[in-house]
Amino acid sequence: MKFGVNILNFGRYATPEHLAGWAVFAEERGFHSAMISDHIAVTPDVAAQYPAPFYDPFATLAWLAGKTSRVELGTTVAVLPYRHPLATARTVANIDNFSGGRMILGVGVSWPRQEFAALGVPFGKRGAIADEYLQAIIGAWTHDTASFEGRFASYADVATEPRPVRRPHPPVWVGGASRAAMRRAVRFGQAWHPVYPPLGWLREEGLPALRALAGQEGRPVPAFAPRIRLEVADRPLPDGERRAGEGSIEQIRADLEELAAMGAEHVLFDTYRGEPDLLRPPEEEQHMLAEVAEKVVDLGTGTLR
Repeated sequence: MKFGVNILNFGRYATPEHLAGWAVFAEERGFHSAMISDHIAVTPDVAAQYPAPFYDPFATLAWLAGKTSRVELGTTVAVLPYRHPLATARTVANIDNFSGGRMILGVGVSWPRQEFAALGVPFGKRGAIADEYLQAIIGAWTHDTASFEGRFASYADVATEPRPVRRPHPPVWVGGASRAAMRRAVRFGQAWHPVYPPLGWLREEGLPALRALAGQEGRPVPAFAPRIRLEVADRPLPDGERRAGEGSIEQIRADLEELAAMGAEHVLFDTYRGEPDLLRPPEEEQHMLAEVAEKVVDLGTGTLR
């Protein structure tokens, strides 16, 4: 497995110095990826969970590309309906070129109704918009004019440069746990990227549904790349009161063993506890990640200790 870190690009500790420090920490410690979340308008419903300042993921990743040389960089997740797809395609291709082919485009549809209203995007159509935009983005990258159907057809010849380096296009990770999201991952994604998924649900419902949808679509099953919340505790937590990645070192190791058995190829660790008042200095978050790297995961081999 590969292991990544979620850079906290919002709140009182979000500064240029701390953002650069996160990326350098991830690279120097040997993590495989460093990823950033996305919001544009910090409306009250967004601010209740992700307070300002909120750094734009694409501008930040382009800057961090110049601060690093190895670690993969990506979004977890960019909200597809918020930006014109041709702008997204070009921006992501630029960052992929700047970074030497290290960009991952993680995408989703998100949830803040007030933010959608502020941006003039119909909330109820966000899934359909995401599908349409993904088709246009991938068509722009691959020069596949057949992908530019409907209102984007006239842009097929002008939206395709610059092409990403080293590969057909940056990998697309599709977030979300609904059937529509999983079908989107099957149709467009190189990986399915659920956020904080319960292990029991993954085993009994989520991954079987993903495989079934791939069969229905006649497509390969996308890679499994979950994001889990990381919280190291001094003692074991009751299983009914914790999520995957929370608890003692032994519980976290067991969770990762189960994810590996399910076929996870890339696990992203998220140290944010979900409430602005619980934000910690980056040094504390990074200490916890370093402890897991030292005691649980061997970042050099991608195996568990």
